[in-house]
Amino acid sequence: MQRDEVVQLPAERLVSQLPTVLVVDDTPDNLVFMSSLLGEHYRVKVANSGARALKAAQAAPVPDLVLLDIMMPDMDGYEVCRQLKADDATRDIPVIFLTARADTEDERKGFALGAVDYVTKPISPPIVLARVQTHLALKATADFLRDKSAYLEREVALRTLEVQAIQDVTIMAMASLAETRDDETGNHVRRTQLYVKVLAERLRSHPRFEGVLSSRMIELLYKSAPLHDIGKIGVADYLLLKPGKLTESEFETVKQHSRLGRKAIESAERRLGMRVPFLNVAKEMAGSHHERWDGAGYPEGLAGDAIPIPARLMSLADVYDAIISQRVYKSAGTHEQACVAIVKGRGTQFDPDMVDAFIDVAEEFRSIALRFPD
Repeated sequence: MQRDEVVQLPAERLVSQLPTVLVVDDTPDNLVFMSSLLGEHYRVKVANSGARALKAAQAAPVPDLVLLDIMMPDMDGYEVCRQLKADDATRDIPVIFLTARADTEDERKGFALGAVDYVTKPISPPIVLARVQTHLALKATADFLRDKSAYLEREVALRTLEVQAIQDVTIMAMASLAETRDDETGNHVRRTQLYVKVLAERLRSHPRFEGVLSSRMIELLYKSAPLHDIGKIGVADYLLLKPGKLTESEFETVKQHSRLGRKAIESAERRLGMRVPFLNVAKEMAGSHHERWDGAGYPEGLAGDAIPIPARLMSLADVYDAIISQRVYKSAGTHEQACVAIVKGRGTQFDPDMVDAFIDVAEEFRSIALRFPD
């Protein structure tokens, strides 16, 4: 191509790149005049009534701007503007009123309905062209910002999903490490997650718990539950896998897994350099799920409401699952035996209100155990 050649674009393509202006007026001469005035600069659509204007605003090419006469029969410009602004598909199209009526009350009404400007009749071509150019430029900027905002929202949502997926994979990987230390399976983790969720949902309307057990907290409980026994990583295999009864000294060593679990999560928080809600819940579960309501548990001997709610929930869920599961040192118990043990522990081992809630959802616990057997 020579340096002085000019690339000629097809006329149709040039027109398709122009902004579209919809002119609405019930007077044919006005439509002809406005089409002639604007046609050199924009793509022009016309409508001679309010009803036709609404249809034209929906049809491709969708207008970038509407020049709207107020005084029309059947449906005046105010009603057309109101309907345009009430429709999600057309509410962002700027509307400029064309009118011979320019008193303050008319302008107030038009702006209240969402119009961006007024042009008074008789029309001054330079003023019309200047107003149209200004509002098309403003719309182009608004469209860009709206598209940018939507793009950023999609990116944030995508990154949030990625972070959540990484969190979930990390949790399950850490939980799997703990499971390899004894004869528990991945289904133990799955079951206790679901037990805790079911119990928490049952308690969320209870006066003692409604301020804590929000939907967000129940989500955190569910996400954090797999880390409740992470401290077992620090306990020797011969103790975790011992088929017989542990000696008093051995049991004291095994009990350290609660402290080890809490310390491991605290260490992760320090390395991260910030507090993460799900890690805080996991820390409470790991460190305190062997505490008892009467204060006879470990490792701190906490009692009553001093025991964190996540730990109280996990305590009940963990005991239920331990009873119905087979271990190297015991055979599996029945659902009924687990229920008897939990009811017996009401007010001593477990929070009384949590036991009452468990009684209400015991069949859901049984169902979970049947769906995810070892």
